[in-house]
Amino acid sequence: MKPIGALMWEHRLIEQIIPLIATEIRNIRGNRKVDVVFIEHAVDFFRTYADRTHHGKEEDILFAELAKKPLPENLTRIMKELTDEHVVARKTVSALFEAGREYRNGQEDRLETIISGLTDLMNLYPGHIEKEDKLFFFPVMEYFTKPEQDRMLEAFWEFDRKMIHEKYQNIMEQMGGTVKRW
Repeated sequence: MKPIGALMWEHRLIEQIIPLIATEIRNIRGNRKVDVVFIEHAVDFFRTYADRTHHGKEEDILFAELAKKPLPENLTRIMKELTDEHVVARKTVSALFEAGREYRNGQEDRLETIISGLTDLMNLYPGHIEKEDKLFFFPVMEYFTKPEQDRMLEAFWEFDRKMIHEKYQNIMEQMGGTVKRW
């Protein structure tokens, strides 16, 4: 398997949240109420899976290795666009988290901000995924030898293996625990 196979498989899961978000937006508009549990789950999904797990592998491994390669201008430009879109997604998810927290604490005027954040995520990810899948991933693999691709895939697996421990170590620290890092 090529490293992009793992990333594209992750895209298929990320795509599945888009219709769920569309349904939630319709529910919020129809009921004028926010399902705060849905928002908490969506924020966790985007922060942990889409950003830390998926974007983490892209930025920390794939893009870092590509930065060492003599890429043509068009691929360098696309990689910059993708990184910028990751930043937009992080900011949007952070704003959604804050609006959801404020709504849960009684600030019902945050409803439109929540709708806006969900809409922005729903609009961002399909095009972002299509850009990676159709314009970027396959061309950049040509810049790696088979052994380099194998090492990158191994780095992806190691990244995933450590990620869940990192998440819950951070939660334990936020709860006041003292965690020894590996």
